[in-house]
Amino acid sequence: MEGLSDRMPKKTNLAKQVKPIELSNSRYINVKTDFSFKYIFGSESRKKLLIDFLNAVFKGRKVIRDLTFNNPSHKGMRKENRKTVFDVYCTDNKGGKFIVEIQQASQRFFKDRILYYSANLIREQGKSVAPDWNYRLPEVYVVALMDFSFDHTHRDQYLHDVRLMDVVTHTVFYEKLRYIFVELPKFKKSVDELETNEDGWLYSLRNMEILDEIPVPLRKKKVFRELYQLAEVINLSPEDMNLYQQSLKIKRDNYSALESAELRGEQRGQKQGIEIGQKQGIEIGQKQAEQRAIEIGAEQEKREMARELKKEGLSIDLIARTTKLSVEEIQTLV
Repeated sequence: MEGLSDRMPKKTNLAKQVKPIELSNSRYINVKTDFSFKYIFGSESRKKLLIDFLNAVFKGRKVIRDLTFNNPSHKGMRKENRKTVFDVYCTDNKGGKFIVEIQQASQRFFKDRILYYSANLIREQGKSVAPDWNYRLPEVYVVALMDFSFDHTHRDQYLHDVRLMDVVTHTVFYEKLRYIFVELPKFKKSVDELETNEDGWLYSLRNMEILDEIPVPLRKKKVFRELYQLAEVINLSPEDMNLYQQSLKIKRDNYSALESAELRGEQRGQKQGIEIGQKQGIEIGQKQAEQRAIEIGAEQEKREMARELKKEGLSIDLIARTTKLSVEEIQTLV
């Protein structure tokens, strides 16, 4: 079995640089790490898995017969431009370009980054072309598999098929640029509900590291038998094991950092809320005190008026109607 280490630059030699981290107790690897995703989908010898996965999420709207893997690292037009590194980058038998990405945690500008990737890929098509190039471009597809949800408006929609569209006619404006976003946390089908290839892939990608064996509905399909055999932790080479454990550590550290940041944010929010509440309470208290003072002043004025009218000899009933004070209260005034 080919190890990912066979495709790594020799000068890296991470097996010596990285000390072994405690081994996972899982039978299968967590496919939602950068190493695991490339280990499963990122080599020519395993392209049948990637082809089957892509055809599953495209649901017949795009059929892939073959793929050729390309260099995932892309330099900018100038030295100062940022280099782009895709998780998986390949070309199908009709010239279509595919970027396949795994994203473990939410990013503030995640959609911007995906658009940037596709823009770089489109821009590169114009390099070294003939002077009479007519701007005809290949199809460009970006498939982003996400271990988080970015769309909270559609609670049950886990797959988003995004294209350029005319908002008036609701028709596709440009057929050759397409984005597929898969929100794994929203895929909640149980083993008994798995019917399609898409179901099998998304269930496996979301749950593989917590499974003890291949789910029964998937055992009759060769592609899933190959997937689960490849994903067994015991089949990793020593160096790939180190790389996998390192990727797990990064994933856990990122999760811990995110959780800590969220906790700090909540604590700051609570503190600010208390401070704002106290300030508003003081302001409200002051306003209430001022209003009460006005009310007390008005009551006092009524009493003084009632005393004067009482001295002038007016009847109690007339004074009560004039000042709106009660008869009993006027009788006590001296």
